Amino acid sequence: MPRGRYSLHDPHDHTPLAEEHFQCAPGPTGWRYVSRLTTPAGQDHGSVDLALDDLSRPIRLELHAGGWQVRGAALEGVTWVRTDPTGDQATEGNVRAHAFTGTSPAFLVATSRLLRLTPSTSATRVRLVALTDPVLAPRTVDQSWALLNRETHATDNGPLTVDEYQVTALDTGERHTVHIAGDVVLSAPGIELEDLQSPPSRFD
Repeated sequence: MPRGRYSLHDPHDHTPLAEEHFQCAPGPTGWRYVSRLTTPAGQDHGSVDLALDDLSRPIRLELHAGGWQVRGAALEGVTWVRTDPTGDQATEGNVRAHAFTGTSPAFLVATSRLLRLTPSTSATRVRLVALTDPVLAPRTVDQSWALLNRETHATDNGPLTVDEYQVTALDTGERHTVHIAGDVVLSAPGIELEDLQSPPSRFD
């Protein structure tokens, strides 16, 4: 069960945004990721709870940020309920999309698992609902994912396979690179792995 800490920063000016303390693990029917976020000053900044089924579809998502809450799942595309800080109002949404995304590294792992790309696979288009900070506002985005390279490195805990993805935002053409080992993001724009207390999980 990997557990550790990511630091999140603005990918453009590198302003520190939060630290995400996480743990994750595959199970008999999928994968689960839970985390809590703190500001650079150590204050509570929200939480993430994401569970995937054996096909890597989101069967349960619960996000908290800035007093807002989103609960969602894969249902006729993806469906969610977003609740305001007072709890007086809740708005529902549904989009013909494949999954959710957001600032948490959990979503990068989830998307890579959903697509199950190989280095010989051509770039694959995916539609996602992005839940954006600071108020978890939903926005539909289209991305293209390609697995550029897969390398295996020898470590004290056995071989470690690292996948290098190229992710393209189809509305702007902006591209960036993401490195993932198992269920841990090693590097991505705005994300740094600061501490890892156990090796990444290996997926079949």
